[in-house]
Amino acid sequence: MTSELAGSQIIIEIVYLIASALFIFSLKWMSSPTTARHGIWAGEVGMLLAIGGTLLRYGIVDYRLIAIALVLGTIIGIPLGRVQMTAVPQRTALSHAFGALCVTLVGSAEFYLRSPDISRFMMSVLSIEVILGGLTVTGSLMAAGKLQEILPQRPLTYKGQNFVNFLLLAVAVAIAVFLVLHPGTRSLFPFMILIALAFGVLLIIPIGGADMPTVISLLNGYAGLSAAAMGFVLDSKLLIIAGALDGSSGLILSIIMSKAMNRSFTNVLFGAFGQVQAAAAAGEEARPVRSATAEEAAAILSAANKVIIVPGYGMAVAQAQHKVRELYDALTKRGVEVRFAIHPVAGRMPGHMNVLLAEADIPYDRLVEMDEINGDFPQTDVALVIGANDVTNPAARTDAASPIYGMPILDVDKAHTVMVIKRSMNPGFAGIDNPLYYLDNNLMLFGDAKVFVGSIVRELSGGHG
Repeated sequence: MTSELAGSQIIIEIVYLIASALFIFSLKWMSSPTTARHGIWAGEVGMLLAIGGTLLRYGIVDYRLIAIALVLGTIIGIPLGRVQMTAVPQRTALSHAFGALCVTLVGSAEFYLRSPDISRFMMSVLSIEVILGGLTVTGSLMAAGKLQEILPQRPLTYKGQNFVNFLLLAVAVAIAVFLVLHPGTRSLFPFMILIALAFGVLLIIPIGGADMPTVISLLNGYAGLSAAAMGFVLDSKLLIIAGALDGSSGLILSIIMSKAMNRSFTNVLFGAFGQVQAAAAAGEEARPVRSATAEEAAAILSAANKVIIVPGYGMAVAQAQHKVRELYDALTKRGVEVRFAIHPVAGRMPGHMNVLLAEADIPYDRLVEMDEINGDFPQTDVALVIGANDVTNPAARTDAASPIYGMPILDVDKAHTVMVIKRSMNPGFAGIDNPLYYLDNNLMLFGDAKVFVGSIVRELSGGHG
Protein backbone atom coordinates (compact mmCIF):
# COMPACT_ATOMS: atom_id res chain seq x y z
CA MET A 1 0.00 0.00 0.00
CA THR A 2 2.86 2.36 0.88
CA SER A 3 4.58 1.71 -2.46
CA GLU A 4 1.29 2.42 -4.31
CA LEU A 5 0.92 5.73 -2.48
CA ALA A 6 4.53 6.60 -3.25
CA GLY A 7 4.00 5.77 -6.93
CA SER A 8 0.83 7.82 -7.03
CA GLN A 9 2.63 10.76 -5.42
CA ILE A 10 5.41 10.59 -8.02
CA ILE A 11 2.80 10.70 -10.82
CA ILE A 12 1.12 13.70 -9.18
CA GLU A 13 4.44 15.56 -8.88
CA ILE A 14 5.25 14.87 -12.54
CA VAL A 15 1.81 16.16 -13.57
CA TYR A 16 2.33 19.26 -11.42
CA LEU A 17 5.78 19.82 -12.94
CA ILE A 18 4.36 19.68 -16.47
CA ALA A 19 1.52 22.02 -15.45
CA SER A 20 4.00 24.49 -13.94
CA ALA A 21 6.08 24.47 -17.15
CA LEU A 22 2.94 25.05 -19.23
CA PHE A 23 1.99 28.03 -17.04
CA ILE A 24 5.42 29.56 -17.62
CA PHE A 25 5.27 28.96 -21.38
CA SER A 26 1.72 30.32 -21.44
CA LEU A 27 2.81 33.62 -19.94
CA LYS A 28 5.76 33.81 -22.32
CA TRP A 29 3.73 33.03 -25.44
CA MET A 30 0.92 35.43 -24.56
CA SER A 31 3.40 38.32 -24.66
CA SER A 32 3.27 38.23 -28.48
CA PRO A 33 0.19 38.32 -30.74
CA THR A 34 1.67 35.67 -33.06
CA THR A 35 2.01 33.11 -30.24
CA ALA A 36 -0.93 34.21 -28.06
CA ARG A 37 -3.15 31.30 -29.14
CA HIS A 38 -0.43 28.84 -28.13
CA GLY A 39 -0.25 30.63 -24.79
CA ILE A 40 -3.99 30.25 -24.20
CA TRP A 41 -3.90 26.54 -25.02
CA ALA A 42 -0.85 26.00 -22.82
CA GLY A 43 -2.55 27.73 -19.90
CA GLU A 44 -5.76 25.76 -20.34
CA VAL A 45 -3.97 22.41 -20.60
CA GLY A 46 -1.79 23.34 -17.63
CA MET A 47 -4.87 24.14 -15.53
CA LEU A 48 -6.55 20.89 -16.62
CA LEU A 49 -3.47 18.92 -15.54
CA ALA A 50 -3.32 20.83 -12.24
CA ILE A 51 -6.95 19.96 -11.46
CA GLY A 52 -6.44 16.36 -12.55
CA GLY A 53 -3.35 15.97 -10.42
CA THR A 54 -5.17 17.39 -7.43
CA LEU A 55 -8.02 14.91 -7.87
CA LEU A 56 -5.47 12.08 -7.70
CA ARG A 57 -4.22 13.15 -4.29
CA TYR A 58 -4.61 10.74 -1.41
CA GLY A 59 -7.00 11.88 1.30
CA ILE A 60 -9.95 13.14 -0.74
CA VAL A 61 -12.97 12.03 1.27
CA ASP A 62 -15.91 12.60 -1.05
CA TYR A 63 -15.63 13.00 -4.81
CA ARG A 64 -19.34 13.73 -5.07
CA LEU A 65 -18.96 17.14 -3.46
CA ILE A 66 -16.10 17.91 -5.84
CA ALA A 67 -18.24 16.88 -8.79
CA ILE A 68 -21.05 19.15 -7.61
CA ALA A 69 -18.58 22.03 -7.28
CA LEU A 70 -17.23 21.40 -10.80
CA VAL A 71 -20.76 21.40 -12.24
CA LEU A 72 -21.67 24.63 -10.41
CA GLY A 73 -18.43 26.25 -11.55
CA THR A 74 -19.16 25.26 -15.14
CA ILE A 75 -22.69 26.65 -14.94
CA ILE A 76 -21.30 29.97 -13.70
CA GLY A 77 -18.27 30.01 -15.98
CA ILE A 78 -19.89 29.42 -19.37
CA PRO A 79 -22.07 32.60 -19.31
CA LEU A 80 -19.12 34.61 -18.00
CA GLY A 81 -17.08 33.47 -20.99
CA ARG A 82 -19.71 34.67 -23.47
CA VAL A 83 -19.77 38.35 -22.57
CA GLN A 84 -19.32 41.09 -25.14
CA MET A 85 -15.75 42.19 -25.77
CA THR A 86 -16.54 45.54 -24.15
CA ALA A 87 -17.43 43.71 -20.92
CA VAL A 88 -14.19 41.70 -20.72
CA PRO A 89 -12.53 44.14 -18.24
CA GLN A 90 -15.34 43.81 -15.69
CA ARG A 91 -15.53 40.07 -16.33
CA THR A 92 -11.79 39.91 -15.59
CA ALA A 93 -12.39 41.81 -12.36
CA LEU A 94 -15.08 39.29 -11.40
CA SER A 95 -12.63 36.46 -12.07
CA HIS A 96 -10.18 38.08 -9.68
CA ALA A 97 -12.95 38.33 -7.09
CA PHE A 98 -13.83 34.64 -7.43
CA GLY A 99 -10.19 33.59 -7.20
CA ALA A 100 -9.56 35.78 -4.18
CA LEU A 101 -12.73 34.50 -2.50
CA CYS A 102 -11.45 30.95 -2.94
CA VAL A 103 -8.13 31.90 -1.39
CA THR A 104 -9.83 33.62 1.56
CA LEU A 105 -12.17 30.70 2.24
CA VAL A 106 -9.38 28.12 2.03
CA GLY A 107 -7.20 30.23 4.32
CA SER A 108 -10.04 30.52 6.84
CA ALA A 109 -10.65 26.76 6.76
CA GLU A 110 -6.94 26.04 7.27
CA PHE A 111 -6.78 28.41 10.23
CA TYR A 112 -9.67 26.79 12.08
CA LEU A 113 -8.40 23.29 11.24
CA ARG A 114 -4.87 23.97 12.49
CA SER A 115 -5.29 26.53 15.27
CA PRO A 116 -3.82 26.64 17.87
CA ASP A 117 -1.18 24.15 16.65
CA ILE A 118 0.19 26.37 13.91
CA SER A 119 3.73 27.70 13.56
CA ARG A 120 4.48 31.40 13.54
CA PHE A 121 5.78 31.25 9.97
CA MET A 122 2.65 29.47 8.77
CA MET A 123 0.38 31.90 10.63
CA SER A 124 2.25 34.82 9.06
CA VAL A 125 1.80 33.42 5.56
CA LEU A 126 -1.84 32.57 6.26
CA SER A 127 -2.50 36.13 7.46
CA ILE A 128 -0.99 37.56 4.28
CA GLU A 129 -3.16 35.14 2.29
CA VAL A 130 -6.48 36.17 3.83
CA ILE A 131 -5.76 39.91 4.05
CA LEU A 132 -4.70 40.13 0.40
CA GLY A 133 -7.49 37.77 -0.60
CA GLY A 134 -10.16 39.67 1.33
CA LEU A 135 -9.28 43.12 -0.01
CA THR A 136 -9.03 41.69 -3.53
CA VAL A 137 -12.55 40.21 -3.29
CA THR A 138 -14.33 43.48 -2.53
CA GLY A 139 -11.84 45.63 -4.46
CA SER A 140 -12.45 43.61 -7.61
CA LEU A 141 -16.22 43.81 -7.14
CA MET A 142 -15.99 47.60 -6.78
CA ALA A 143 -13.81 47.82 -9.92
CA ALA A 144 -16.29 45.67 -11.87
CA GLY A 145 -19.14 47.85 -10.64
CA LYS A 146 -17.42 51.03 -11.81
CA LEU A 147 -16.62 49.58 -15.22
CA GLN A 148 -20.18 48.30 -15.63
CA GLU A 149 -21.40 51.74 -14.49
CA ILE A 150 -23.44 50.18 -11.70
CA LEU A 151 -21.36 52.32 -9.35
CA PRO A 152 -20.37 55.94 -10.04
CA GLN A 153 -17.25 56.11 -12.21
CA ARG A 154 -16.14 59.35 -10.62
CA PRO A 155 -13.95 59.20 -7.50
CA LEU A 156 -15.95 59.15 -4.26
CA THR A 157 -13.92 60.96 -1.66
CA TYR A 158 -14.27 62.52 1.76
CA LYS A 159 -11.95 64.38 4.11
CA GLY A 160 -9.44 62.16 5.89
CA GLN A 161 -10.21 59.18 3.64
CA ASN A 162 -6.62 58.06 3.18
CA PHE A 163 -6.04 58.24 6.95
CA VAL A 164 -9.08 56.04 7.56
CA ASN A 165 -7.92 53.54 4.95
CA PHE A 166 -4.42 53.26 6.37
CA LEU A 167 -5.81 53.01 9.88
CA LEU A 168 -8.01 50.07 8.85
CA LEU A 169 -5.09 48.33 7.18
CA ALA A 170 -2.93 48.94 10.24
CA VAL A 171 -5.60 47.37 12.48
CA ALA A 172 -5.76 44.30 10.20
CA VAL A 173 -1.96 43.96 10.30
CA ALA A 174 -1.97 44.41 14.09
CA ILE A 175 -4.51 41.59 14.45
CA ALA A 176 -2.36 39.44 12.15
CA VAL A 177 0.72 40.08 14.31
CA PHE A 178 -1.24 39.22 17.46
CA LEU A 179 -2.46 35.97 15.88
CA VAL A 180 1.09 35.07 14.89
CA LEU A 181 2.06 35.39 18.55
CA HIS A 182 -1.19 33.88 19.88
CA PRO A 183 -2.71 31.62 17.17
CA GLY A 184 -5.23 30.20 19.65
CA THR A 185 -7.17 33.50 19.76
CA ARG A 186 -9.73 32.35 17.22
CA SER A 187 -12.24 35.11 17.96
CA LEU A 188 -9.99 37.75 16.33
CA PHE A 189 -9.65 35.97 12.99
CA PRO A 190 -13.09 36.99 11.58
CA PHE A 191 -12.36 40.63 12.42
CA MET A 192 -9.15 40.51 10.37
CA ILE A 193 -11.11 39.23 7.36
CA LEU A 194 -13.93 41.75 7.79
CA ILE A 195 -11.46 44.63 7.99
CA ALA A 196 -9.71 43.37 4.84
CA LEU A 197 -13.06 43.21 3.03
CA ALA A 198 -13.94 46.75 4.13
CA PHE A 199 -10.49 48.00 3.14
CA GLY A 200 -11.00 46.63 -0.39
CA VAL A 201 -14.16 48.72 -0.79
CA LEU A 202 -12.64 51.89 0.65
CA LEU A 203 -9.47 51.45 -1.42
CA ILE A 204 -11.30 51.42 -4.77
CA ILE A 205 -14.20 53.89 -4.39
CA PRO A 206 -11.92 56.99 -4.39
CA ILE A 207 -10.33 55.87 -7.68
CA GLY A 208 -11.82 57.20 -10.92
CA GLY A 209 -13.04 54.99 -13.73
CA ALA A 210 -10.16 56.06 -16.01
CA ASP A 211 -7.72 54.29 -13.70
CA MET A 212 -9.64 51.01 -13.51
CA PRO A 213 -7.40 49.22 -16.06
CA THR A 214 -4.37 49.81 -13.84
CA VAL A 215 -6.38 48.92 -10.72
CA ILE A 216 -7.54 45.63 -12.26
CA SER A 217 -3.96 44.76 -13.12
CA LEU A 218 -2.88 45.61 -9.58
CA LEU A 219 -5.69 43.52 -8.08
CA ASN A 220 -4.55 40.69 -10.33
CA GLY A 221 -1.16 41.00 -8.68
CA TYR A 222 -2.72 40.89 -5.21
CA ALA A 223 -4.75 37.80 -6.14
CA GLY A 224 -1.62 36.08 -7.42
CA LEU A 225 0.39 36.87 -4.30
CA SER A 226 -2.41 35.61 -2.07
CA ALA A 227 -2.53 32.39 -4.11
CA ALA A 228 1.23 32.00 -3.72
CA ALA A 229 0.83 32.42 0.05
CA MET A 230 -1.87 29.74 -0.04
CA GLY A 231 0.66 27.51 -1.77
CA PHE A 232 2.92 27.75 1.30
CA VAL A 233 -0.01 27.00 3.59
CA LEU A 234 -1.07 23.94 1.58
CA ASP A 235 2.52 22.88 0.81
CA SER A 236 1.77 23.11 -2.92
CA LYS A 237 4.72 24.02 -5.16
CA LEU A 238 2.36 24.34 -8.10
CA LEU A 239 0.29 27.00 -6.33
CA ILE A 240 3.43 28.87 -5.31
CA ILE A 241 4.68 28.92 -8.91
CA ALA A 242 1.30 29.83 -10.45
CA GLY A 243 0.62 32.49 -7.82
CA ALA A 244 4.08 33.99 -8.18
CA LEU A 245 3.67 34.16 -11.98
CA ASP A 246 0.26 35.76 -11.65
CA GLY A 247 1.31 38.17 -8.93
CA SER A 248 4.55 39.31 -10.52
CA SER A 249 3.05 39.72 -14.00
CA GLY A 250 0.16 41.75 -12.57
CA LEU A 251 2.47 44.05 -10.65
CA ILE A 252 4.85 44.47 -13.60
CA LEU A 253 1.93 45.26 -15.91
CA SER A 254 0.64 47.83 -13.41
CA ILE A 255 4.06 49.50 -13.42
CA ILE A 256 4.14 49.55 -17.23
CA MET A 257 0.65 51.08 -17.36
CA SER A 258 1.50 53.68 -14.74
CA LYS A 259 4.56 54.70 -16.77
CA ALA A 260 2.38 54.88 -19.89
CA MET A 261 0.25 57.45 -18.05
CA ASN A 262 3.27 59.14 -16.41
CA ARG A 263 1.66 58.42 -13.05
CA SER A 264 2.85 56.78 -9.86
CA PHE A 265 1.07 54.03 -7.92
CA THR A 266 0.43 56.59 -5.20
CA ASN A 267 -1.27 58.94 -7.65
CA VAL A 268 -3.36 56.13 -9.15
CA LEU A 269 -4.51 54.83 -5.76
CA PHE A 270 -4.93 58.13 -3.92
CA GLY A 271 -5.08 60.88 -6.58
CA ALA A 272 -8.87 60.84 -7.13
CA PHE A 273 -8.12 61.13 -10.85
CA GLY A 274 -11.17 61.72 -13.04
CA GLN A 275 -13.04 64.53 -11.32
CA VAL A 276 -10.63 67.44 -11.40
CA GLN A 277 -11.76 68.98 -14.69
CA ALA A 278 -15.14 67.32 -15.12
CA ALA A 279 -16.98 70.51 -14.27
CA ALA A 280 -14.75 72.67 -16.46
CA ALA A 281 -15.56 70.63 -19.53
CA ALA A 282 -19.07 72.05 -19.74
CA GLY A 283 -17.73 75.50 -20.42
CA GLU A 284 -15.67 74.28 -23.35
CA GLU A 285 -18.61 72.86 -25.30
CA ALA A 286 -19.51 76.31 -26.62
CA ARG A 287 -16.21 76.55 -28.55
CA PRO A 288 -16.63 76.12 -32.31
CA VAL A 289 -15.73 72.82 -33.94
CA ARG A 290 -15.63 71.73 -37.57
CA SER A 291 -17.56 68.63 -38.56
CA ALA A 292 -17.83 66.52 -41.70
CA THR A 293 -20.16 63.98 -43.26
CA ALA A 294 -19.31 60.39 -44.17
CA GLU A 295 -19.11 61.43 -47.84
CA GLU A 296 -16.60 64.19 -47.04
CA ALA A 297 -14.56 61.89 -44.80
CA ALA A 298 -14.43 59.23 -47.53
CA ALA A 299 -13.18 61.81 -50.05
CA ILE A 300 -10.40 62.93 -47.70
CA LEU A 301 -9.35 59.33 -46.99
CA SER A 302 -9.38 58.32 -50.65
CA ALA A 303 -7.04 61.20 -51.52
CA ALA A 304 -4.53 60.23 -48.80
CA ASN A 305 -1.33 58.26 -49.21
CA LYS A 306 -0.75 57.48 -45.54
CA VAL A 307 -3.48 56.91 -42.94
CA ILE A 308 -3.10 56.04 -39.28
CA ILE A 309 -6.19 54.74 -37.48
CA VAL A 310 -6.31 55.23 -33.71
CA PRO A 311 -8.79 52.85 -32.02
CA GLY A 312 -10.27 53.54 -28.59
CA TYR A 313 -13.01 52.48 -26.25
CA GLY A 314 -15.65 54.05 -28.49
CA MET A 315 -14.77 51.49 -31.15
CA ALA A 316 -15.17 48.72 -28.59
CA VAL A 317 -18.55 49.99 -27.38
CA ALA A 318 -19.89 50.22 -30.92
CA GLN A 319 -18.40 46.82 -31.86
CA ALA A 320 -16.99 48.56 -34.92
CA GLN A 321 -13.82 46.48 -35.35
CA HIS A 322 -15.21 44.48 -38.29
CA LYS A 323 -16.31 47.65 -40.09
CA VAL A 324 -12.84 49.04 -39.41
CA ARG A 325 -11.44 45.94 -41.12
CA GLU A 326 -13.65 46.70 -44.13
CA LEU A 327 -12.32 50.27 -44.13
CA TYR A 328 -8.76 48.94 -43.99
CA ASP A 329 -9.45 46.66 -46.96
CA ALA A 330 -11.13 49.42 -48.97
CA LEU A 331 -8.27 51.87 -48.44
CA THR A 332 -5.59 49.27 -49.04
CA LYS A 333 -7.17 48.37 -52.39
CA ARG A 334 -6.80 52.03 -53.34
CA GLY A 335 -3.08 51.89 -52.56
CA VAL A 336 -3.36 53.79 -49.27
CA GLU A 337 -0.89 52.76 -46.57
CA VAL A 338 -2.95 52.07 -43.44
CA ARG A 339 -1.58 51.39 -39.98
CA PHE A 340 -3.05 51.30 -36.49
CA ALA A 341 -1.58 53.25 -33.57
CA ILE A 342 -1.93 51.40 -30.25
CA HIS A 343 -1.64 53.26 -26.95
CA PRO A 344 -0.71 51.06 -23.95
CA VAL A 345 -3.79 52.11 -21.95
CA ALA A 346 -6.35 52.53 -24.75
CA GLY A 347 -9.63 50.86 -23.82
CA ARG A 348 -10.47 49.40 -20.44
CA MET A 349 -7.77 46.75 -20.05
CA PRO A 350 -4.21 46.08 -21.25
CA GLY A 351 -4.18 44.91 -24.86
CA HIS A 352 -7.89 45.70 -25.33
CA MET A 353 -7.41 47.24 -28.78
CA ASN A 354 -5.03 44.50 -29.93
CA VAL A 355 -7.61 41.85 -29.05
CA LEU A 356 -10.44 43.66 -30.85
CA LEU A 357 -8.43 44.23 -34.02
CA ALA A 358 -7.12 40.67 -33.98
CA GLU A 359 -10.72 39.48 -33.72
CA ALA A 360 -11.37 41.30 -36.99
CA ASP A 361 -8.33 39.59 -38.60
CA ILE A 362 -6.40 42.80 -39.13
CA PRO A 363 -2.75 41.83 -39.82
CA TYR A 364 -0.54 41.96 -36.74
CA ASP A 365 2.18 43.90 -38.55
CA ARG A 366 -0.27 46.77 -39.11
CA LEU A 367 -0.61 47.28 -35.34
CA VAL A 368 2.14 49.64 -34.15
CA GLU A 369 2.89 50.65 -30.57
CA MET A 370 2.89 54.31 -29.54
CA ASP A 371 6.67 54.73 -29.22
CA GLU A 372 7.26 53.36 -32.71
CA ILE A 373 4.56 55.30 -34.56
CA ASN A 374 4.56 58.73 -32.90
CA GLY A 375 7.39 60.00 -35.08
CA ASP A 376 5.37 59.22 -38.21
CA PHE A 377 2.36 61.43 -37.52
CA PRO A 378 3.89 64.61 -39.05
CA GLN A 379 4.28 62.72 -42.35
CA THR A 380 0.75 61.25 -42.15
CA ASP A 381 -2.01 62.59 -44.37
CA VAL A 382 -4.93 61.52 -42.16
CA ALA A 383 -5.14 60.38 -38.55
CA LEU A 384 -8.55 58.77 -38.02
CA VAL A 385 -9.42 58.57 -34.31
CA ILE A 386 -12.23 56.13 -33.51
CA GLY A 387 -13.54 56.67 -30.01
CA ALA A 388 -10.20 57.46 -28.34
CA ASN A 389 -10.24 60.49 -26.04
CA ASP A 390 -7.64 60.78 -23.32
CA VAL A 391 -4.80 59.00 -25.16
CA THR A 392 -4.93 61.65 -27.93
CA ASN A 393 -5.30 64.72 -25.71
CA PRO A 394 -2.56 67.29 -26.52
CA ALA A 395 -3.17 68.93 -23.11
CA ALA A 396 -0.84 66.23 -21.81
CA ARG A 397 1.98 68.04 -23.63
CA THR A 398 0.92 71.67 -23.35
CA ASP A 399 -1.17 72.26 -20.21
CA ALA A 400 0.81 72.00 -16.97
CA ALA A 401 -2.42 72.40 -15.00
CA SER A 402 -4.02 69.35 -16.61
CA PRO A 403 -4.25 66.17 -14.50
CA ILE A 404 -2.80 64.21 -17.44
CA TYR A 405 0.14 66.59 -18.00
CA GLY A 406 3.23 64.56 -18.83
CA MET A 407 1.27 61.48 -19.88
CA PRO A 408 2.67 60.04 -23.14
CA ILE A 409 0.01 60.38 -25.85
CA LEU A 410 -0.42 59.55 -29.51
CA ASP A 411 0.61 62.69 -31.42
CA VAL A 412 -2.39 62.65 -33.75
CA ASP A 413 -2.63 66.46 -33.74
CA LYS A 414 0.61 66.58 -35.76
CA ALA A 415 -0.97 64.81 -38.74
CA HIS A 416 -1.97 66.93 -41.76
CA THR A 417 -5.65 66.17 -41.13
CA VAL A 418 -7.29 64.65 -38.06
CA MET A 419 -10.77 63.15 -38.08
CA VAL A 420 -12.40 62.04 -34.84
CA ILE A 421 -15.43 59.73 -34.77
CA LYS A 422 -17.33 60.48 -31.59
CA ARG A 423 -20.95 60.41 -30.44
CA SER A 424 -20.81 63.84 -28.81
CA MET A 425 -18.49 66.45 -27.35
CA ASN A 426 -18.63 64.91 -23.89
CA PRO A 427 -15.22 64.44 -22.24
CA GLY A 428 -13.58 61.03 -22.10
CA PHE A 429 -13.44 58.50 -19.28
CA ALA A 430 -11.02 60.71 -17.34
CA GLY A 431 -13.50 63.59 -17.37
CA ILE A 432 -11.10 65.93 -19.17
CA ASP A 433 -11.94 68.01 -22.24
CA ASN A 434 -9.78 67.47 -25.33
CA PRO A 435 -8.36 70.57 -27.10
CA LEU A 436 -7.74 68.38 -30.16
CA TYR A 437 -11.39 68.75 -31.14
CA TYR A 438 -11.04 72.52 -31.61
CA LEU A 439 -7.88 72.56 -33.76
CA ASP A 440 -8.00 73.93 -37.30
CA ASN A 441 -6.80 70.64 -38.80
CA ASN A 442 -9.43 68.56 -37.00
CA LEU A 443 -12.85 67.42 -38.22
CA MET A 444 -15.46 65.87 -35.94
CA LEU A 445 -17.43 62.94 -37.34
CA PHE A 446 -20.42 62.73 -35.02
CA GLY A 447 -22.19 59.40 -34.70
CA ASP A 448 -21.95 55.77 -33.72
CA ALA A 449 -18.53 54.41 -34.74
CA LYS A 450 -19.88 51.26 -36.40
CA VAL A 451 -22.52 53.14 -38.39
CA PHE A 452 -20.19 55.98 -39.40
CA VAL A 453 -17.33 53.72 -40.49
CA GLY A 454 -19.84 51.62 -42.43
CA SER A 455 -21.04 54.75 -44.21
CA ILE A 456 -17.45 55.70 -45.12
CA VAL A 457 -16.86 52.20 -46.52
CA ARG A 458 -19.99 52.44 -48.66
CA GLU A 459 -18.87 55.81 -50.02
CA LEU A 460 -15.42 54.43 -50.81
CA SER A 461 -16.88 51.33 -52.47
CA GLY A 462 -19.29 53.40 -54.54
CA GLY A 463 -16.61 55.81 -55.61
CA HIS A 464 -14.18 53.04 -56.45
CA GLY A 465 -16.69 51.10 -58.45
